Amino acid sequence: MSEGIDQPDQAEKLTGGSTDLFSKFDDTIAMRANLLASGVEDPFSLVMEKVLSPTRAICNGRDTILLGTYNYMGMTFDPDVVEAGKQALDDFGSGTTGSRVLNGTYQGHKECEDALREFYDMDHAMVFSTGYQANLGIISTIAGKGDYVVLDIDSHASIWDGCAMGNAEVVPFKHNDIEAMEKRLKRIPEGAGKLVVLEGVYSMLGDVAPLAEMVRIAKENGAMVLVDEAHSMGFIGENGRGVCEEAGIIDDCDFIIGTFSKSVGTVGGFCVSNHPKFEILRLMCRPYVFTASLPPSVVATAATSIRKLMHGSNKRAHLWENSKRLHSGLTEMGFTLGTDEPQSAIVAVIMPDLEKGAAMWSALLQEGLYVNLARPPATPANMTLLRCSLCAEHSAEEVETILQMFQNAGKAVGII
Repeated sequence: MSEGIDQPDQAEKLTGGSTDLFSKFDDTIAMRANLLASGVEDPFSLVMEKVLSPTRAICNGRDTILLGTYNYMGMTFDPDVVEAGKQALDDFGSGTTGSRVLNGTYQGHKECEDALREFYDMDHAMVFSTGYQANLGIISTIAGKGDYVVLDIDSHASIWDGCAMGNAEVVPFKHNDIEAMEKRLKRIPEGAGKLVVLEGVYSMLGDVAPLAEMVRIAKENGAMVLVDEAHSMGFIGENGRGVCEEAGIIDDCDFIIGTFSKSVGTVGGFCVSNHPKFEILRLMCRPYVFTASLPPSVVATAATSIRKLMHGSNKRAHLWENSKRLHSGLTEMGFTLGTDEPQSAIVAVIMPDLEKGAAMWSALLQEGLYVNLARPPATPANMTLLRCSLCAEHSAEEVETILQMFQNAGKAVGII
């Protein structure tokens, strides 16, 4: 039946001749059909039948090295983390069946927020059910009609959606362009509410924002600052607090947003802040008030992982070594990368076009390597790229194996 719905004539019959609300997707349907017709495996329907470790799984029937999971610190199989989840499942059951403002706050939620406050050395922490909801909720609640949000054009979808939900005026600027950001800020009417939204690490190319200068300019122009550290929390900075810490401006940030689905190794999102009025958001933030809270087992694993990340300096050092080696190795082979130097645990390999990108993705999977195939509109400048996210649990030997797999696949597809 699903194959029939993908056909325009079948869709018209199903809708009785009325306007088919799915017609807007026809170009994407055709693109996907053409890709699959070329013989590649579907890059957006991969199934992991069994996960063996933070770095290996059985994917589509193959023993596969994982290089596209965002499991930066490899915490998903940490024995203490897993045991904490099992214990919470026994003690509190499988779920809360309620919102945080009703019956959905268990002891584990408070302990998780305590861990975040300690990790960031901040006064307030608020846990959301996903990282997407954290951006959606905080931005839409604090920046409403008549306020202005100044943001990087390459901001994550959750940031854009938070702006739309709050109905604020959106003022985008060219990616990582300090001068362009300052010009936009100076054009905002005097007395208007202003929020500058930045990211520590941008998820597609893995590049780092010049936060020190940007935060200084934002403050000079009377704006509050929100920084999304989803892809740097746990890894970048002396204590793993992200690019804000590395840049020395963490105390100048009004809000730091993060997620549990990257370095923490589970699911959920959060916001930390020192703002004295922050706690009122628990009553005003719709994506917090009107959704069920995280299951007890999830917040237990998150709290345990966060506390262990405070002492993860050895893991952070090894992850940097992995990133540097992969980046240099791919560059030496002739691949075009998203950054001239390694800036994070993300290494983006830019493809000539979607067809070549899909062929390369498929060839890598045949080799036994999983990466992310990213395409427009998610990517900047209409790029197609293979996004590699390294893990602290990748051994030096695994990184060398990965490089050999890229060389084999690149030659087979004709990219190098």
